[in-house]
Amino acid sequence: MRQEHAVVSPEEWSSARKALLALEKEHTHLRDRVNAARLALPWVKMEKTYVFDTPAGKKQLSELFDGRSQLVVYHFMFGPGWDAGCPGCSFLVDHFDGMLPHLNHHDVTLVAASNASLAKIEAYKRRMEWHFPWVSAEGNGFNRDFHVAFSPEELASGAVSYNFTEIESANAHEELPGLSAFQKGDDGAVYHTYSSYARGLEELAGTLMLLDRAPKGRNEGGTMDFVRRHDEYDQKRNAG
Repeated sequence: MRQEHAVVSPEEWSSARKALLALEKEHTHLRDRVNAARLALPWVKMEKTYVFDTPAGKKQLSELFDGRSQLVVYHFMFGPGWDAGCPGCSFLVDHFDGMLPHLNHHDVTLVAASNASLAKIEAYKRRMEWHFPWVSAEGNGFNRDFHVAFSPEELASGAVSYNFTEIESANAHEELPGLSAFQKGDDGAVYHTYSSYARGLEELAGTLMLLDRAPKGRNEGGTMDFVRRHDEYDQKRNAG
């Protein structure tokens, strides 16, 4: 439903905007505190060995750092039996390629990991014209251990663990999205430092942040119901 807005003088608009600015500054300061608390989280040493299929051959988690000390893994929803990746995940990772030079220069490697085979990942990556690193976790238990992939038995149990809580399996799928961060120590040990799920991933999608500042906002009927894979939009609608 279209929201009706008052039409006011520039002076009245400025007064309303300044009131909003105070709220925005409060939000910024809260974000700073959240970021500080995130950096202060304790770490967990990774004891399990995970081997991934990559275009350069088999690699362990420690090798995905690619010579850097920090690794961020996006758990991309793309199951072994799927023909294409999740539209929502595809929307989010559309933002990744432009980040890579900046992240890499700042000692951070960004990688996506999915349970689909490497052949399927590579085919879909070509279709989407992406260049960020993307590896297959098929059969290695990585995404399951990070609570973003679930077996039929788990889904039939009535509840699964996602986003640090138990959710009804009716609200889950065999794959769900997430992001995890890791640090490599001077001794080569790998530490899990952070994970985020569900709406905690929203700020990775700059499109949403820009829409929040557009006159109609996200203009959605349900959460991200407007999102399609970028090669599936109606071009006539896009013509402006």
